[in-house]
Amino acid sequence: MDRFLTPEALAPFRERFRRVAAGLVASLPRGVAVDAVSQVGVRFAVRAQSAWLGWPADLEDRLVDWVAENHAATRSGDRSWTQRVAESFDDLIRSVLEPRRGAAHEDGADDVTARLMRTEVNGRPLTDAEIVSVLRNWTGGDLGSIAHCIGVLAHHLATHPAVQDHLRSGVPDAEIDAIIDEILRIDDPFVSNRRVTTCPVTIGGAELPQGARVKLNWTSANRDEAVFGDPDAMDPERNADRNLVYGIGRHACPGRLLATLEMRIAMQELLAATSSIALDSQRPAERAVSPVGGWALVPIVLT
Repeated sequence: MDRFLTPEALAPFRERFRRVAAGLVASLPRGVAVDAVSQVGVRFAVRAQSAWLGWPADLEDRLVDWVAENHAATRSGDRSWTQRVAESFDDLIRSVLEPRRGAAHEDGADDVTARLMRTEVNGRPLTDAEIVSVLRNWTGGDLGSIAHCIGVLAHHLATHPAVQDHLRSGVPDAEIDAIIDEILRIDDPFVSNRRVTTCPVTIGGAELPQGARVKLNWTSANRDEAVFGDPDAMDPERNADRNLVYGIGRHACPGRLLATLEMRIAMQELLAATSSIALDSQRPAERAVSPVGGWALVPIVLT
């Protein structure tokens, strides 16, 4: 599936993402508080992902509602609720796939979803279950992640006007990407993952047997004073090769290029269309509750 996520494969979507971001930013009110998570992050994530996959715009509200319920279920720790939410997303995906198998889509549609449906692995087409699984991982994982990342980025910009000014001055895409990565290292919204050891291992003086369940706290690791010194000090160049926002090794996020492209464009359009991004003085930002990271609410005022 990596071929869908290469720089070459993503290049045609840059202008589509830019139109999505520009349209959203233009619709936001000026001089009053807007929530950078729900009104900016979630809406942009849903619209950008739909543009990438070729999904209909009328799914937007369903996807937005699903993101909210998924976060609530995750916070609750109720596995039965989480399972129901996951199943409802699979149903949503099937509702997108089914019409594409009918006469209305026998016209050679060539969006990402259509190409995925035509993909063969080891000489055979993907099964329905495999297609749903891929789309679930691409979409279910990306929507909430991008929304929370944009919340973190907006909060950082609002509390660091000098960074806003620097980015507005016109900097190369590579530098913007590095700054985005570093902001997310400082305030990593991806809290943790679980793993199982495949052999006996010693980590930090602790001996773990094969089959031990391990919780990796990425947020803590990205703020390790032994590695980064002052974890709040921004140094994109120095910290890049130790940044764990997107994981490491075989479990590194395959959608990193897509996520970075979306976030870069969202930040560029937000900064280009404003002279100031500030926190709302009347309502404080609210942290998300573990196991969700980042911010649940970031009221900002755009001027």
